[in-house]
Amino acid sequence: VQLQAFGGGLAQAGGSLRLSCANSRRTSSNNAVGWFRQAPGKERELVATISWNGGVTSFADAVKGRFSISRDRAKNTVYLQMNSLRPEDTALYYCAASLRSIGSSSPHDYVTWGQGTLVTVSS
Repeated sequence: VQLQAFGGGLAQAGGSLRLSCANSRRTSSNNAVGWFRQAPGKERELVATISWNGGVTSFADAVKGRFSISRDRAKNTVYLQMNSLRPEDTALYYCAASLRSIGSSSPHDYVTWGQGTLVTVSS
């Protein structure tokens, strides 16, 4: 599994961005995927997860109601739609594939990481 995250950029507070996490495999993955973020000087935190078939999702409290996660199995891509962005959402965002088919909160379950994509939200 090779993951590539992209879609980051500069947004104003209240704006939106959509991140994509592409899986280079030819066949659709049966792994859950998580989006994580790490802001300067802070620990990495889990933002959202999605199960292998998209049926189960979870979100950190800080982004509930503002972010959504989805996946297109035909395109082997997972999306993180970020709305109502806040300056505190500024971070390097990573996607990662889990060993499990359902997302979990343990970083240890995520074994394949994409490179980060930077999101900057201005006030």
